[in-house]
Amino acid sequence: MTVRTRFAPSPTGHLHIGGVRTALYSWLYARRYGGQFVLRIEDTDRERSTGEYEKSILEGIAWLGLDYDEGPFYQSQRLPRYREVIGELLQQDKAYHCYCSKEDLDAMREQQRARGQKPRYDGCCRDNPAAKRPDISPVVRFKNPLAGDLVIDDKIRGRVIFSNEELDDLIIARADGAPTYNFTVVVDDVDMSISHVIRGDDHLNNTPRQVNIFEALGVVPPIYAHVPMILGADGQKLSKRHGALSVLEYREQGYLPQALLNYLVRLGWSHGDQEIFSIEEMQRLFDIADVNKAASAFNTEKLLWLNQHYIKASDTAFLVDQLRHFLTVRAIDISNGPDLSAVVEVQRERAKTLVEMAQKSEVFYRDFENYDEKAATKNLKPEICGGLRELRERFAAIDNWDAELIHEAIEDIAAQQGLKFGKLAQPLRVAVTGSTASPPIDTTLVLLGRRRTVERLDRAIRFIDRDST
Repeated sequence: MTVRTRFAPSPTGHLHIGGVRTALYSWLYARRYGGQFVLRIEDTDRERSTGEYEKSILEGIAWLGLDYDEGPFYQSQRLPRYREVIGELLQQDKAYHCYCSKEDLDAMREQQRARGQKPRYDGCCRDNPAAKRPDISPVVRFKNPLAGDLVIDDKIRGRVIFSNEELDDLIIARADGAPTYNFTVVVDDVDMSISHVIRGDDHLNNTPRQVNIFEALGVVPPIYAHVPMILGADGQKLSKRHGALSVLEYREQGYLPQALLNYLVRLGWSHGDQEIFSIEEMQRLFDIADVNKAASAFNTEKLLWLNQHYIKASDTAFLVDQLRHFLTVRAIDISNGPDLSAVVEVQRERAKTLVEMAQKSEVFYRDFENYDEKAATKNLKPEICGGLRELRERFAAIDNWDAELIHEAIEDIAAQQGLKFGKLAQPLRVAVTGSTASPPIDTTLVLLGRRRTVERLDRAIRFIDRDST
């Protein structure tokens, strides 16, 4: 059997973490077994579907590198096909028109509740020609089997049994002729020869209804795998406060796609104790049957750890392009500072995200507005001013601005002032960066350049003089 999986998002919202993991698992399964991965846009909900959401979904999939072999197919362009199949089911007496009004259905459910029964459609229009009413535009209902059990051999959950007696006759076309979700996905999966449906377990209750439609169409249903949900660290349903962001928000926050994919593939699946997986390893090792049955908890710290790993391991040219983008977003003129590749090399070990890298690098291109108050109080004191003045004069006289000469100058002035190296280097760091955190001081000054270093020392000296008067 040729493996054909699909990812079928609805453009009624942005692509979020749960959807990304489902797409990833479907993509990896197809890649491992030499199959095809199909993208389908389920946009029949015209009121809630928007072009903005569709663009966001497609952009997110492209950013993640989840290339699809076919599609995107749009349900909104397949309405004639759905009408054709509905007509066939009506003709074969596998579906029927239902003329019950909303008021009829409400009354039916109230009576059932009063009798202690589960509210459901009772099939009153099924096989009942007298139910036809000229004043009602009927819906079309599928004739669900009335008895027997339906067994789903789920690749993750194992055997799941549903009783047909618990299922009512599903509406497959509304009164305006619009097809419904559980019907359209079956027709699509049939026409697109989908062999495996990998999706969230919130769809599990839809599965028996869909399988019965497959069988009514004379088609063997696909193999199902229902992926457990993702929870927050507190065990509650994942929400935005836990990290349930749009995938493009992760991009904007400076995460790398490799890190997000690596994190999500491990969120419910494992291969021994291995934590870091290349895309090639994921494709070779992943199998949907190995996914855990239990829900997984989202851990932002683990994602940050992976992101930092990939920043450290990434190609310098790639990171240069990324850093350029995030500095540009911050309206920073990168022509007014050091070469980006030099900045990347000193920052890649210090940043967990690309946004953090840009924030830490801004100081090399643009003057800071204020000193960190705590850092200034502790380090920019009158007794250090003499050492900073000496450094300023020594730096101004250096023609060959390099780390070795800078380090030598700091050592010499510290010794003259009777200070340990760090006791002068830290006030110097605050003077030129505004804070106590930066790369090694000699490297920091090399990147700042002699002119900017001297100017910032002048500013710090004025600050100390002003503060001490």
